[in-house]
Amino acid sequence: MILVPAAVAKNTRNAVVRMRREKAVETFYEGYNCAQSVFATYADLFGMDRETALRMSSAMGAGVGRMREICGAVSSMALLAGLQDGNADPEDEEAKERIYTLVRKMSDRFRQENGSIVCRELLGIEPGAQESAKPQKRTKEYYESRPCPKLIACAARIIEEELLCKPEK
Repeated sequence: MILVPAAVAKNTRNAVVRMRREKAVETFYEGYNCAQSVFATYADLFGMDRETALRMSSAMGAGVGRMREICGAVSSMALLAGLQDGNADPEDEEAKERIYTLVRKMSDRFRQENGSIVCRELLGIEPGAQESAKPQKRTKEYYESRPCPKLIACAARIIEEELLCKPEK
């Protein structure tokens, strides 16, 4: 066994974590939606392959099916929390409360940092504005007009701090 000083181990962990966060943002720039960008970056840590993760999270993008409701990055935080700490026993009320509390904590952090967890509010879309289900073409102007990379990085950091770096139970 090789003993590594705590400072070196912490720096190494921080570098790996930063790489995941950067990968989430890069995934968005590859053309994936916000939910896919976050979820697929971390799903392997929970035993899920990338293709399954991309497919599963695809419907959550653009505020769930491009309805501009809950931000896809926030939805992915909740999905990942469920993979880690979700309950599978319908009778386990404590487990239900535990996962709901965790999701609320993560969502509250996101809301505090960004002002909302609602896609249309984050994008500055007027309430009641109707958009089609057809996604916009990914152009340089599209990417420059979106806060999504910042929101994806925020969600990734919250996932890292609340799920990946939390002390063992």
